[in-house]
Amino acid sequence: MVGTALIGAATLNLSYSYAQEKGGIINVATIGEPPTLDPMVSTADLVGIVSQHIFETLYTFDKSWKTTPLLAAALPEISADGKVYTIKLRDGVKFHNGSAMTSKDVAASLDRWTKVASRGKQTATMIKSIEATDPLTVTITLSDPYAPLVSLLAFNNSAAIILPADNQAEPMTDIIGTGPYKLKERKADQYIQLERFADYTSPAGESDGYGGARHQYVDEIRFVPVPDANTRVEAAISGQYDYVDSIPVESFERVKTSTASEPVMLKPFGWPVFVLNSGHGMTKSKELRQAIQQSLGQEDMMAAAFGSQEFYALNGSLYPDSFAWATDAGVEGHYNVANPEKAGELIKAANYNGDPVRILTSRQYEFHYKMAQVAAEYLKAAGFKVDLQVVDWATLTQRRGDPSLWDIYITHSPFLPEPSLIGMMSTSAPGNWDTPARGKVVNAFNTESDPEKRIKLWADVQKVVMDEVPFIKIGDFNAVAAKSQKLEGVEPAPWPYFWNVSLKK
Repeated sequence: MVGTALIGAATLNLSYSYAQEKGGIINVATIGEPPTLDPMVSTADLVGIVSQHIFETLYTFDKSWKTTPLLAAALPEISADGKVYTIKLRDGVKFHNGSAMTSKDVAASLDRWTKVASRGKQTATMIKSIEATDPLTVTITLSDPYAPLVSLLAFNNSAAIILPADNQAEPMTDIIGTGPYKLKERKADQYIQLERFADYTSPAGESDGYGGARHQYVDEIRFVPVPDANTRVEAAISGQYDYVDSIPVESFERVKTSTASEPVMLKPFGWPVFVLNSGHGMTKSKELRQAIQQSLGQEDMMAAAFGSQEFYALNGSLYPDSFAWATDAGVEGHYNVANPEKAGELIKAANYNGDPVRILTSRQYEFHYKMAQVAAEYLKAAGFKVDLQVVDWATLTQRRGDPSLWDIYITHSPFLPEPSLIGMMSTSAPGNWDTPARGKVVNAFNTESDPEKRIKLWADVQKVVMDEVPFIKIGDFNAVAAKSQKLEGVEPAPWPYFWNVSLKK
């Protein structure tokens, strides 16, 4: 499979020596307060950005988006029939409470993952057993081959993090992981402060994307919620923070000319998406979801959100051309249509009763809000009433968990190396897309191990997505952040990480 490089086009100089003295505190401005620090129970990128420093998974991704060991000692041994995965663990790994990690901890954590995480629940239907077969070996036995398993075990949201066996409470009560940094203090809506874990055991090898060596150069990392996008821009220009996440693209040139900071751009980053509530309410109607799809003009939405085409591209395929998964299957007639007449016919067929379509969005991601404003006008032109609900990101992630509260919510995702990682593909994810057509094509895709056959089967999945409209892709976009001139070692990445990062002395 061909993937985009984890390290994108950036306007910063990455050449520096790792022979740095330890020390210092870095301050990171985030788009808001994460609703939880437990990445098992959340698919929010904000949760993953913070929690990946505290918790670790068996595997992760290198800069080419290949799975690579993290807490595991090696990639799994897989039986000839594709049903038995034998996972050897690294020896000497310690938790933040001082206990040594064993297979007992891993088996208990994976069991919790299958019960509380949306991607874990998705995987649980394929799992017959998870066993600690010796102190440093875990064996997972499947009912059928399941190609996405290792990628799912590597992902950092809805994540299969490893916890102590006696710390499996839900909700999580103690923040104890194996990561390079541990929780020092959390003050709600003020900061989350992490400190270096003195007994951390890093993976071997050169640093490689999220994989390889994880150096703890700074003493502490402080994540500070800064919900207002314009405030984040001004903070970047003034040098108030060492790293500022998710700044509006129109601020690129201002940051570029700043003496305190410089922009960081990841190209291509991902896709904005409107998730429709397929399982409940008015949008349970396929015809009404199709009417919404036919109403929208993605070109105007992307232009409003990102301005210059330097920062976006119109593309109906769920993946850009740089991925083997890119396909035009099902796109024609289902993307950038802006056809109010066709939408009106579908509205009538769906017996729409005139209730407002409730759209959840947030200004913490300013481009979400701008797209929502344009979408609302397109929907009104087609005959819908619209209730645009603008809330903070933490509230949005809470409300989307209650299907009675929304019809559409707006989010975005990086391009992921394995399509089964796409959150909306899970029947337990907000939106609850669970139809016979979905089951047929997704199951065929997930149980096929041949890479070439999987590419063709993914085209079948995309066709069903375009027809049943569980979510609507708006386009491809580049992500822009800012970093201090003093900060060294930053690698542009979908979920920015701050191990391997240091401050100039």
